[in-house]
Amino acid sequence: MAVVIDTHIIVWYILEPEKLSDIASQRLEQAVNDGESIYLSAISIVEICFLIERGRLPAIVLDRLAEAINQADSSVVLIPLDQAISLSIPQIDRATVPEMPDRIIAATALYLNLPLITRDHKIQALQNIQTVW
Repeated sequence: MAVVIDTHIIVWYILEPEKLSDIASQRLEQAVNDGESIYLSAISIVEICFLIERGRLPAIVLDRLAEAINQADSSVVLIPLDQAISLSIPQIDRATVPEMPDRIIAATALYLNLPLITRDHKIQALQNIQTVW
Protein backbone atom coordinates (compact mmCIF):
# COMPACT_ATOMS: atom_id res chain seq x y z
CA MET A 1 0.00 0.00 0.00
CA ALA A 2 1.16 3.52 -0.78
CA VAL A 3 1.99 5.81 2.15
CA VAL A 4 2.66 9.45 2.93
CA ILE A 5 5.79 10.23 4.95
CA ASP A 6 6.65 13.01 7.34
CA THR A 7 9.79 15.10 6.85
CA HIS A 8 11.81 13.39 9.57
CA ILE A 9 11.00 10.01 8.04
CA ILE A 10 12.57 10.86 4.68
CA VAL A 11 15.60 12.35 6.45
CA TRP A 12 16.06 9.20 8.52
CA TYR A 13 15.37 6.99 5.50
CA ILE A 14 18.25 8.76 3.71
CA LEU A 15 20.73 9.32 6.56
CA GLU A 16 19.91 7.14 9.53
CA PRO A 17 17.50 4.32 8.67
CA GLU A 18 18.21 2.71 12.04
CA LYS A 19 16.14 5.52 13.64
CA LEU A 20 13.00 4.24 11.92
CA SER A 21 10.75 1.95 13.91
CA ASP A 22 10.50 -1.63 12.71
CA ILE A 23 6.92 -1.03 11.58
CA ALA A 24 7.87 2.14 9.67
CA SER A 25 10.77 0.33 7.97
CA GLN A 26 8.51 -2.57 7.04
CA ARG A 27 5.85 -0.27 5.55
CA LEU A 28 8.43 1.61 3.48
CA GLU A 29 10.01 -1.64 2.29
CA GLN A 30 6.60 -3.09 1.49
CA ALA A 31 5.64 -0.03 -0.57
CA VAL A 32 8.89 -0.24 -2.55
CA ASN A 33 8.63 -4.01 -3.06
CA ASP A 34 4.99 -3.75 -4.16
CA GLY A 35 5.78 -0.96 -6.64
CA GLU A 36 3.67 1.47 -4.62
CA SER A 37 4.43 5.14 -4.09
CA ILE A 38 5.95 6.80 -1.05
CA TYR A 39 4.39 10.26 -1.13
CA LEU A 40 6.28 13.26 0.21
CA SER A 41 4.68 16.68 0.60
CA ALA A 42 6.55 19.51 -1.11
CA ILE A 43 6.56 21.32 2.25
CA SER A 44 9.08 18.70 3.42
CA ILE A 45 11.62 20.06 0.94
CA VAL A 46 11.03 23.54 2.35
CA GLU A 47 11.55 22.19 5.88
CA ILE A 48 14.74 20.39 4.83
CA CYS A 49 16.11 23.57 3.20
CA PHE A 50 15.34 25.50 6.40
CA LEU A 51 17.09 22.89 8.55
CA ILE A 52 20.14 22.93 6.27
CA GLU A 53 20.29 26.72 6.47
CA ARG A 54 20.13 26.49 10.28
CA GLY A 55 22.98 23.96 10.31
CA ARG A 56 20.74 21.19 11.70
CA LEU A 57 21.05 18.95 8.64
CA PRO A 58 23.88 18.38 6.16
CA ALA A 59 23.29 19.58 2.59
CA ILE A 60 23.74 16.01 1.37
CA VAL A 61 20.18 15.27 2.52
CA LEU A 62 18.74 17.62 -0.10
CA ASP A 63 21.08 16.25 -2.77
CA ARG A 64 20.13 12.63 -2.04
CA LEU A 65 16.45 13.48 -1.86
CA ALA A 66 16.55 15.26 -5.22
CA GLU A 67 18.33 12.23 -6.72
CA ALA A 68 15.70 9.88 -5.30
CA ILE A 69 12.79 11.96 -6.55
CA ASN A 70 14.29 12.44 -10.02
CA GLN A 71 15.05 8.77 -10.70
CA ALA A 72 12.70 7.38 -13.33
CA ASP A 73 11.86 4.33 -11.22
CA SER A 74 11.72 6.13 -7.89
CA SER A 75 9.14 5.15 -5.31
CA VAL A 76 9.38 8.63 -3.77
CA VAL A 77 6.78 10.92 -5.34
CA LEU A 78 6.65 14.61 -4.52
CA ILE A 79 3.14 15.95 -3.88
CA PRO A 80 2.71 19.68 -4.49
CA LEU A 81 0.69 21.86 -2.18
CA ASP A 82 -2.34 22.44 -4.36
CA GLN A 83 -5.85 23.77 -3.85
CA ALA A 84 -7.34 20.42 -2.80
CA ILE A 85 -4.72 19.83 -0.10
CA SER A 86 -4.89 23.47 0.99
CA LEU A 87 -8.64 23.17 1.47
CA SER A 88 -8.09 20.03 3.59
CA ILE A 89 -5.93 21.91 6.12
CA PRO A 90 -8.91 23.14 8.20
CA GLN A 91 -9.74 19.46 8.87
CA ILE A 92 -6.42 19.14 10.73
CA ASP A 93 -7.09 20.42 14.23
CA ARG A 94 -4.80 23.38 14.94
CA ALA A 95 -5.02 22.84 18.69
CA THR A 96 -3.69 19.31 18.26
CA VAL A 97 -1.15 20.08 15.50
CA PRO A 98 -0.16 23.76 15.76
CA GLU A 99 2.74 23.83 13.27
CA MET A 100 1.62 24.65 9.73
CA PRO A 101 4.13 22.36 7.93
CA ASP A 102 2.87 19.45 10.05
CA ARG A 103 -0.73 20.38 9.26
CA ILE A 104 0.09 20.46 5.54
CA ILE A 105 1.69 17.00 5.72
CA ALA A 106 -1.29 15.63 7.66
CA ALA A 107 -3.70 17.29 5.20
CA THR A 108 -1.82 15.60 2.36
CA ALA A 109 -2.39 12.19 3.96
CA LEU A 110 -6.02 13.08 4.65
CA TYR A 111 -6.66 14.21 1.09
CA LEU A 112 -4.93 11.16 -0.41
CA ASN A 113 -6.71 8.91 2.12
CA LEU A 114 -3.43 7.16 2.90
CA PRO A 115 -1.62 6.33 6.12
CA LEU A 116 1.05 8.77 7.28
CA ILE A 117 4.34 7.43 8.61
CA THR A 118 5.36 9.75 11.44
CA ARG A 119 6.85 9.67 14.90
CA ASP A 120 5.22 13.01 15.73
CA HIS A 121 2.94 12.42 18.72
CA LYS A 122 0.80 15.45 17.92
CA ILE A 123 0.03 14.16 14.44
CA GLN A 124 -0.54 10.68 15.86
CA ALA A 125 -3.21 12.18 18.14
CA LEU A 126 -5.36 13.17 15.16
CA GLN A 127 -8.49 11.05 14.82
CA ASN A 128 -9.15 11.62 11.12
CA ILE A 129 -5.96 10.16 9.64
CA GLN A 130 -4.24 6.82 10.07
CA THR A 131 -0.67 7.05 11.29
CA VAL A 132 2.08 4.46 11.34
CA TRP A 133 5.03 4.35 13.66
